[in-house]
Amino acid sequence: MRIALDCSLPPERVLLALRGEPWPFALTGRWAGGGAIVGAAPREVVEDGSFDVLDLVPPARGEAVVGGGWFGWLGYGLGARVEPVPPRPPRPVELPDAHLAYYDHVLRLDPDGQWWFEALSKEGLGRLDRVRELLTAAPEPKDPRVGTLTLRAPGADGHTWAVRECVERIAAGEIFQANLCLRLETAWDGDVAELYARTAAALRPAYGACFVAPWGGIASLSPELFLRRSGREVVTGPIKGTASDPAALRDSAKDHAENVMIVDLMRNDLGRVCEYGTVTAAEPVVQPHAGVWQLVSEVRGRLREDAGDGALLRATFPPGSVTGAPKVQAMHVISELEATGREAYTGAIGYASPLAGLELNVAIRTFEARDGALWLGAGGGIVADSNPMLELEECLVKARPLVAAAGGLIEVGGGLAAGGGVAAAGGAGARNVPPALGPGRRRPDPARGVFETLLVLDGRPVNLEAHLRRLQARPALPELHGDGALRIADRITFRPLVPRALPIVLTPYLLPGGLGARKWRDRDLLDALSQDGTTPLLIDADGTVLEAAWAALLIRRDGRLYTPREDGRILPSTSRPQAIQTRLTLDDLERADEVLLSSSLAGLVPAVLR
Repeated sequence: MRIALDCSLPPERVLLALRGEPWPFALTGRWAGGGAIVGAAPREVVEDGSFDVLDLVPPARGEAVVGGGWFGWLGYGLGARVEPVPPRPPRPVELPDAHLAYYDHVLRLDPDGQWWFEALSKEGLGRLDRVRELLTAAPEPKDPRVGTLTLRAPGADGHTWAVRECVERIAAGEIFQANLCLRLETAWDGDVAELYARTAAALRPAYGACFVAPWGGIASLSPELFLRRSGREVVTGPIKGTASDPAALRDSAKDHAENVMIVDLMRNDLGRVCEYGTVTAAEPVVQPHAGVWQLVSEVRGRLREDAGDGALLRATFPPGSVTGAPKVQAMHVISELEATGREAYTGAIGYASPLAGLELNVAIRTFEARDGALWLGAGGGIVADSNPMLELEECLVKARPLVAAAGGLIEVGGGLAAGGGVAAAGGAGARNVPPALGPGRRRPDPARGVFETLLVLDGRPVNLEAHLRRLQARPALPELHGDGALRIADRITFRPLVPRALPIVLTPYLLPGGLGARKWRDRDLLDALSQDGTTPLLIDADGTVLEAAWAALLIRRDGRLYTPREDGRILPSTSRPQAIQTRLTLDDLERADEVLLSSSLAGLVPAVLR
């Protein structure tokens, strides 16, 4: 059912009109042939991360109308459900790995500028009067200014180190290409709908998307089509190659090499579910997108009769342009070299409609917000001749127009990077710190849970309140009763305390991003690093000393105690004495009057570097 609306508002204003309704969203740009799709008040919300949900809609009829269907995002983490990849790096703020909501009605702006109310059912049609009322009172956009976004630690040094390491792996034949990302972040309590209204109006993204959640949401200014399926015809539009100058992009051998590799990867992915001989690729073209120029290709195929949307996603997800080639091994490299886990970023956003089919963007150029935090991922494809500083600059070239459109600036290494370049030092790799990750050694698996270790004296736990606060501060881990009491999911065990031999001998290992702010039950990595009888000391890629395997680190210098900052890369201590939180390096430890470790069981004990 389709009814014309007397409405001349731009799609961003329509989104703001529906903002007070449950789970509002907007898709603007080229979706469904051009225009916009806006909706709210879904009948069902699913966050279990299953591609099979998309197969619950009937086969699409390929019509010009949308009507409704499943709308939402599929986060990068879903890749672990289709490929054998190691756990992600620490996730400073977690989003659901997938969010899909079923809408039985939507508002559709067609390419001619006419707004329509479209519904899949009589129940959906019953929302028409409420929608008209909301559109009549549509508010004016407000300023969602985001302020200054800071490059998250390990920052520029960490990213340039990761690029150098990736180039070495390419030279060794491990991979051909990997897409490495960094994170820009800030504290922010603004409105995601207002953020999207401002940035989308300024940048006019080809595949823009906004989903507003009770805890925040996402605002995507993506230029890239991941998948469009109409009937049995499938098309993908991978982007590889970015520059501020179109002539430089046309002449860049490095960017064209990236593009060729990813086009081949997408042809292979589509070939897994398309009829033999139907997959074809067009020559790349240079297109303007969101303040930059990009090299865009198009790959087409015809889906087999026995393959639905779920099978199509399992064959192609995550998108090849934001992983690398070969895809699975590139995802291994991403897990080992990146410092923070990806959320919705580099997954896919869009819809599956029983009328219009499937359409998803690649979730790049995407702001993500939750519980007072806002962040933006930026990355680029690393190939054999990649220059670390130029790769860092490419990330910032992509991020600057978005942040500027949101009224903000980017801070890198203490300086504002609204324009121009940046400089970065060598990071931890300059000291030849051995890697913590490698063959047989993977990051901790969060699915195995968390634990706390408490000292018990004379039958009473020491500092129990601090340990419970630390558990409660970890979202989505132990559940709490309504009265705030902790629900123990597994068990409590007791053992006699055996004092450690002193001083503790520390062996440095490089682990990008550290272990994060949780005490993981999966200790396989730390146990493997401890097999020589010493205690692993974790160092980030920028050379920052983080923590020991089982204790917080401190140094004493000139009568004062110093300790690493609790910035999300390390477990917050429940036992450490008062100390000045600052950035520490191995040089600081070597010059210290005393190196100390602190834990709830051992107390404050001396340590030495190996």
